Amino acid sequence: MLFYDSASPAPNPRRVRIFLAEKQVRIPMVQVSIPKAEHKAAPFLAVNPYGQTPALAFDDGRVLTESVAICRYFEALHPEPPLFGHGAHNIAEVDMWTRRVELRLMTPLSLVWQHTHPWTARIVKPQYTEFGETQRPRVRAAMAEFDAALADTEWLDGVRYTIADIVLLTTIDFAAFVGIPIPDELEHLRAWHDRASGRPSAQA
Repeated sequence: MLFYDSASPAPNPRRVRIFLAEKQVRIPMVQVSIPKAEHKAAPFLAVNPYGQTPALAFDDGRVLTESVAICRYFEALHPEPPLFGHGAHNIAEVDMWTRRVELRLMTPLSLVWQHTHPWTARIVKPQYTEFGETQRPRVRAAMAEFDAALADTEWLDGVRYTIADIVLLTTIDFAAFVGIPIPDELEHLRAWHDRASGRPSAQA
């Protein structure tokens, strides 16, 4: 087994690193440099033709991609602590929040990243800069939604730290890198971010 990782600010590989740290699981890892475009070079494309990290390669030649799918694999192997929820309702609730982060926050953020950031200019051709800029208000609006959701709870599912919080943390930190930090007035989201960032796993 070999995990193809990319260093921060790449949010998706970091999801898996944080997840494994919470599980106290260690696996072999190799770095794929995004600034050097190694994820688009032939050696890595042979692992993942989509040219995206992370990827988890098995000794028999199978490969898992998509960060949450990789985390689900390790959840099945190491069910404690239950980072995908516990019981039918809570599992569904954690999945709901994870999807909301990915669809409502990460989707417009990725468009800002692809169409306005100089790092992506060599890959995304053409960049539609005006369109990318129109997505910034959508990112801030989604942040406000999560701020409201966290008004009366420490974690997104209302019970404990889960994969939904991991996905939100990595997305919020990536947004700051892209140039969209948490607005000062979103006090609940900022307090949640302090709690999540204070966990040892956040340094993974």
